[in-house]
Amino acid sequence: MTDKIKVGDYLIVQRQKYTKLQKFTNLNTIVNLGKDQVELRLAENHPYLTTFHLVPKQERGKRLYTLDALSTPSEIRNLKELLIKESGNDNRNIIDDRQSQTLSTEEILKLREECESSSEVIGKLVENSKSFATKTEYSQEKYLKRKEKKYFEYITIRRPSVRLLADIYWRLDPEKVLGVRFDTLSQIISYSGVCSVGNYLLYESGTNGLLPAAMMNSIGAETGGKLVHMHPGNVAQKQALLAMDFPTEQQARCVSVNIYSVLRHYYQDKEAETGEKNSELKEVNEMADVTEEPAIAEQEEGINGTNKRKREETDEGTVATEAKQVKLDKQKQTWELDNEAAANIMEEKFDSLVIVAKEHPYSILKALLPFVKSSRPVVIFSTSREILTECYVDMKTEASVTYLRVTSNWMRQYQILPNRTHPDVTMSGSSGYLLTGYTIGN
Repeated sequence: MTDKIKVGDYLIVQRQKYTKLQKFTNLNTIVNLGKDQVELRLAENHPYLTTFHLVPKQERGKRLYTLDALSTPSEIRNLKELLIKESGNDNRNIIDDRQSQTLSTEEILKLREECESSSEVIGKLVENSKSFATKTEYSQEKYLKRKEKKYFEYITIRRPSVRLLADIYWRLDPEKVLGVRFDTLSQIISYSGVCSVGNYLLYESGTNGLLPAAMMNSIGAETGGKLVHMHPGNVAQKQALLAMDFPTEQQARCVSVNIYSVLRHYYQDKEAETGEKNSELKEVNEMADVTEEPAIAEQEEGINGTNKRKREETDEGTVATEAKQVKLDKQKQTWELDNEAAANIMEEKFDSLVIVAKEHPYSILKALLPFVKSSRPVVIFSTSREILTECYVDMKTEASVTYLRVTSNWMRQYQILPNRTHPDVTMSGSSGYLLTGYTIGN
């Protein structure tokens, strides 16, 4: 991790209050901000949090811009101080007949090409507005903010953080993170007690890597903490985890495995050690038959099937091919190595369990609870209160977890301005529910 922007990084491109996650894949990478296209080539080797001026490129029919780094952000002008000179007492005499602006659309487009900055364009619009001077100061500020948003020609490039990623995913589509809003994410991290020491177990089924990224961020670099990240699919969703650009040693302490595959691996090893059939393995297979994707089974059987075909080919081949086959038989695939690493951590047991699932979490909880040490936190998230109520009743009956609580976060943002303080008009009503408790010795 460096303090400078480099090719291969994930970047947060900010234009006023709008933020966007973009991977700086190569020097030809272009980020789309509305109708504007911005080349990122000249951002390379500049420090994060640098503010850039958008310089238009003379290409017909395209709003294409290149970047010019500002030496100081103070170069951005304050439009309120520049343009608001006199104001009206109220707006009662203003008629919205769309005739207040004397400039035509063609003249405004020409202004954008001729003026060097957005403040000049907005200044010309204000000069040619018949009603601007008669509006109240508050209405004038709203007008300037609206025009500034349209013509603003500065962006800031920031390093991804858990807060920024959570806000971006939530704004784009809450379902991309299973409805986990940032305030709920902070509660999950707080209740689970994730810190720099210990082993932690996470099951999530589709948050774009936001949950493992947040937990690894709390574990920190160059620490002893480990995370086993279980998921139901063939490949874990890791965009947020990759965007955080953790050091290699920190990434190595996050092991992502398919839940059914690693549980089979663990219980099969137990059977091999004891020589006795394991009832838990049967339960895992039954659970996997209902929910597991077919490709998982194919993945686990892939080596045997491949070896069978290769043995048939070696019957007609040479001795050299047979020697090569023996070498291939000994090689293990990445998912097998991950299963082994996760199983070793499972032997040590975990210091907390977090479940954020699309599915009903109770069967997953039953399968993973034996791997959690006693007196350790358990956190389950769901967008449905009824599902967590069912889990609450079942866990009370089994008496495996104590101090059970079902909670819900309700966060509302406020605009804080002189004489204009009020809650935001639009907001999300709920960010799901949490069931929390502590394990009893097992």
